[in-house]
Amino acid sequence: MEKNTAEAILAATSELLVLIVEANDLKVEDVASAIFTTTSDLTAAFPAKAAREMGWRDVALLDAQEIPVPGSLERCIRVLIHWNTEESAAEIKHVYLKGAQALRPDRTREGASGSTSKQEEADYGDR
Repeated sequence: MEKNTAEAILAATSELLVLIVEANDLKVEDVASAIFTTTSDLTAAFPAKAAREMGWRDVALLDAQEIPVPGSLERCIRVLIHWNTEESAAEIKHVYLKGAQALRPDRTREGASGSTSKQEEADYGDR
């Protein structure tokens, strides 16, 4: 994401959520909660707003800020989704977009699989 604007943050978050839903055949009614984090350079909007705009009305949502570690990925949005699923941890697909693919090259969108405790972790970030 090039800019710290509400439009850019909401668009990136929406893109990320759509891809997570599609990759995992996730049903919103099975989602218990989602935690969104942003790096300290993204302050123009709450990423959870994008989920609400997508119809995630009954899902508990939380926004937080990442620890500002020197040299870490910039302009990054992450989401950790807790949902009820029969899928095994190995069957859950993670989604990493743009610069965030460098965080977990073993779990890029094309070859993504694996997770822990029915959680979906995903990142949208730029260097």
